[in-house]
Amino acid sequence: MTEIIRKKLSDSKAARWTALIVVSFTMMCGYFITDVMAPLEDLLLREYGWTSTEYGIFSGAYGWFNVFLLMLIFGGIILDKMGVRFTGKMACLLMVSGALLKAYAVSSYFPSGGSILGINSQVALAGLGFAVFGMGVEIAGITVSKIIVKWFTGHELALAMGLQVALARIGTAFALGFSLPLAKHFEAISAPVLIGALMLCIGTLSFFVYSVMDKKLDASEEASRVGEKEEGFQLSDIRMIVTNKGFWLIAFLCVLFYSGVFPFLKFATKLMIYKYGVEESLAGYIPSLLPFGTILLTPLFGSLYDRIGKGATLMLIGSFMLIVVHGLFALPILNEWWFATIVMIVLGIAFSLVPSAMWPSVPKIIPQKQLGTAYSLIFYVQNWGLMGVPMLIGWVIDKYAKIELPDGTLDYDYTVPMMVFTLFGFLAVIVALMLKAEDKKKGYGLEKPNINPNNP
Repeated sequence: MTEIIRKKLSDSKAARWTALIVVSFTMMCGYFITDVMAPLEDLLLREYGWTSTEYGIFSGAYGWFNVFLLMLIFGGIILDKMGVRFTGKMACLLMVSGALLKAYAVSSYFPSGGSILGINSQVALAGLGFAVFGMGVEIAGITVSKIIVKWFTGHELALAMGLQVALARIGTAFALGFSLPLAKHFEAISAPVLIGALMLCIGTLSFFVYSVMDKKLDASEEASRVGEKEEGFQLSDIRMIVTNKGFWLIAFLCVLFYSGVFPFLKFATKLMIYKYGVEESLAGYIPSLLPFGTILLTPLFGSLYDRIGKGATLMLIGSFMLIVVHGLFALPILNEWWFATIVMIVLGIAFSLVPSAMWPSVPKIIPQKQLGTAYSLIFYVQNWGLMGVPMLIGWVIDKYAKIELPDGTLDYDYTVPMMVFTLFGFLAVIVALMLKAEDKKKGYGLEKPNINPNNP
């Protein structure tokens, strides 16, 4: 009888994998909205008169509140103090409201003209909606990360995180592949955004279902502790996190690597059109190969990390591949769709290697009671890149890539923008090498397997 009482709900394979699927569906819906506007850049420029700089401002708006109002940090503190159920529900409601505001801003109902603080009013309102959504989806991301650690510590942690990333990337793939066809079919730029908002409503209901499971997990963990009291999160724990060198190396690797991927996807469809001559209606399908590739590879690499370790090595290899990919995109050679497809697949492999090892490595460096705040601080650093890099690339495209032809039409040379992305790869490799050395010095166990052989 004692063994039954001590057994936690997370020890049940069926329970923990069901919980993973439910919260991963919520994140999949969120990731659809994150990239739903990426294939529409050229359409926005033609129909609404946006410039690449304005599109960069809109894309960078994702991080406005997270960076300048420190909402991600507050979100992490709320997560550690209030728990995953409260924080997750709050994040879902923010995502839905931000998505609806963005959909209104790019709809035909929004009056054209005017400016706010010197920014086109449509760009400003769409950016505001994206900022609210970005606040919600980033808080949801750290919440789901802590949920997975909660259910899978001592079990298939890296595999679970890899599967969550893979399922979420399905949302990205659908956004990149189907957003432009949907906008053209319904003859409305706002159509795919509204469809995404509807998906988010369903994803929010999904998280409410998870909350019931989480309550049962907490009850089973209380029974398994048999009177032991777990020390809660204290604000002083923030100092312990920010004085940890390993934490900062993970955070810097995160911002550098993701700055070479997510902002790139915002401009990748247009790159396919102007550099590789892909038809506009098909151009989004090549970037969508990247997230589709991660669906299989991220869980595979996660399982590899669980069983044999080598997490720091996986992060180093993925970062080096980022240099190769963007270097090839920058070179004025083989401007053919098949070459772009091959390079995008290689980027997909890199995009699977690094996250599959990076996120499961954080609990090896930071105690579980501080994880919510630790993840939020990492996401906060990452948001500087997600906010600043699209703005930088949009400006670089307008200044160095845009070419006005004699007949008045526009062409683009993406050499300089892609060299900027290549630089992020070089910096990521340097940080990955430093992290590998720090792991060897401090013994975090990043090169060791995650699975405890004594757990079911």
